[in-house]
Amino acid sequence: MKKIIRYTFASIIALSLSNCTSDFEDVNTNPNGLSQESLTQMNNHIGGSFTPMFLNVFNVTPAWNYQLQQGLMGDVFSGYMTPPTPFAGNVNNMTYSLVDGWNGFPWGDAYNSVMPYARDINNAVAETGDASGEKFVHLSNIIKVTAMHRVSDIYGPIRYTKYNDFATTGEYDSQKVAYEAFFSDLTASISGLKQFEGETQFAAFDMSNLNGDIALWRKFANSLRLRLALRVVNIDPALAKTQGELALKSDAGLLESSMIINTGFAHPITVISGSWGDIRMGAEMESILTGYNDDRIEKYFNPSADATLSGDYKGIRMGIEIDAKGQYLDHSSIGSVIDGETLTWMTAAEVHFLKAEAALRNWTGAGTTTQNYEAGVTASFTQHGIGNVAAYLADNTSTPADFVDALNATNNIAYPSDVKIKYNASGSNEEQLEQIITQKWIAMFPDGQEAWSEFRRTGYPRIFPVVVNNSAGKIDTDIQIRRINFVESEVNTNAANVTIAKGFLNGPDTGGTRLWWDTGSNF
Repeated sequence: MKKIIRYTFASIIALSLSNCTSDFEDVNTNPNGLSQESLTQMNNHIGGSFTPMFLNVFNVTPAWNYQLQQGLMGDVFSGYMTPPTPFAGNVNNMTYSLVDGWNGFPWGDAYNSVMPYARDINNAVAETGDASGEKFVHLSNIIKVTAMHRVSDIYGPIRYTKYNDFATTGEYDSQKVAYEAFFSDLTASISGLKQFEGETQFAAFDMSNLNGDIALWRKFANSLRLRLALRVVNIDPALAKTQGELALKSDAGLLESSMIINTGFAHPITVISGSWGDIRMGAEMESILTGYNDDRIEKYFNPSADATLSGDYKGIRMGIEIDAKGQYLDHSSIGSVIDGETLTWMTAAEVHFLKAEAALRNWTGAGTTTQNYEAGVTASFTQHGIGNVAAYLADNTSTPADFVDALNATNNIAYPSDVKIKYNASGSNEEQLEQIITQKWIAMFPDGQEAWSEFRRTGYPRIFPVVVNNSAGKIDTDIQIRRINFVESEVNTNAANVTIAKGFLNGPDTGGTRLWWDTGSNF
């Protein structure tokens, strides 16, 4: 909480600087106060703008905002979690009747609390004319890309490259243009920050476990570049390979430990799962973790509170008939993985799995698939304090379990794959990719947004189709939900540009239209 007080103080200073009054000169010549020159030297005129950016890549508080930004979208569409609550009479996102009032929150959080502050940092640095301030622009751009690729992966086209110019701020980029800009911004930041390695000015504003270390921020940016390179591999293999190999050979290196944000607030899922009882284990998580006898289940979830389930871990299938919250309320809630006041932006395990897929695609510098795969699983076990990883990696028989609904056999479904744990380097490309992405999916929990994106890109792991589809034909039950339609606030206030943005899509502005990078094919 001390860090939050410090960040809040910096924000108050920044706010006071933007609200000058008639006694500005008197205030700033007060020998007992802070002069404008002193504030500038401490970079507080810049640093305060980082706080809202850090706290809105994932919105931290209030918990209901996180629930609408991520909890009732990526977290459920990924198979990670399912609400026991039949919101709006069970006609909601989980049954593909997309709720516009919910689905604008990822957009609102980005355009209220990320993009404007990145612009403010850019403008503040430009006004000072101090070349050393460029490091803050690079750092804010890294955070901006972290946030905005997630927004683009929800909606598709976004407002990005023309945002800072008032005359063009409402104009959209196609997702292709946005991704090219992400790569450009990351490349510039990775290169531009090199000269600032060893400087400590950012430490006062850094809410991450990187503690202002510029060299580590370069690693994070480079790891993010590798993530995004693989995101576009099916639509633009040449661009993906170029960017991926740049990341693999960069002198910045890649993350060796997880990127964690110290928010100063309880993880919002502790409220959503614990206090409200509005989220529980997803059916796919039950199938995969129990089928694999995976000990991470004890960290991710709590045993069912329903006495009839004998302490088993039980999930809920998304998109089923739920009459009342009490039906499935005592299924497995979210476990100790969400304890504390932190949020993870990228795990060390994910980086190893990115390298494993890069190796599968024969990218230079990636190493071998088997070594990277096993390193990813090992990193995840280490992250959660789980032992006996060697025995787990040697398991060549366990497969995901079929899902059995404890209350309604109509929802039972066989898991449609016998994907195993022990890596099979002689398997087909698809078989190897399924192993990599399935373990990556397990390791990234609880970041459902990234897991949903990877499912849409690769088709892995296998996510069960909904039983109840209330989309009126807009979303195919088997193809499943692919995106969220453009938000009402934009349609109502920026209609002309939204109309142009709709033309960038591969189909109608519905949840059934695939994004630019979502081709439905891997090789």
